[in-house]
Amino acid sequence: MSDPLHVHFEDLEVGQVLNLGACAVDEAAVQLFVEHFAPGWDSAYGAPDALTYALWSRLASDKSAEWAQSKMLAVDGLRFLRNPPAGELLRGRMTVMGKDPVGDEKGIIIAQHDLLDEGGRLVFSCLTRGLFVRR
Repeated sequence: MSDPLHVHFEDLEVGQVLNLGACAVDEAAVQLFVEHFAPGWDSAYGAPDALTYALWSRLASDKSAEWAQSKMLAVDGLRFLRNPPAGELLRGRMTVMGKDPVGDEKGIIIAQHDLLDEGGRLVFSCLTRGLFVRR
């Protein structure tokens, strides 16, 4: 499933877990983000929720560039469980929770996305609905 635009609706199965990659919480990025978007946030508490969301969003969009996904329809059920400290490595994963064909050309994939810290603890999660092209 690594060829660009070759992951279609039919290629994903309910229960399948996909690796979204990893990223580090960069100290300079945390400081810059706090300065510009979260004044008053003490970076000693770790990355603000909005930056954690941005890190997940980047991993998810980089991975989905390989998919025949025409549109992200929804991101909801956001849960922020902890603020990762600068220097921590976060891993992203996506679990396919459901599939709903929409006609002959499209289908909706319902998925849970998680960011996990180095110890495997949940940092962030959300539910998505993406519109995928059918073969």
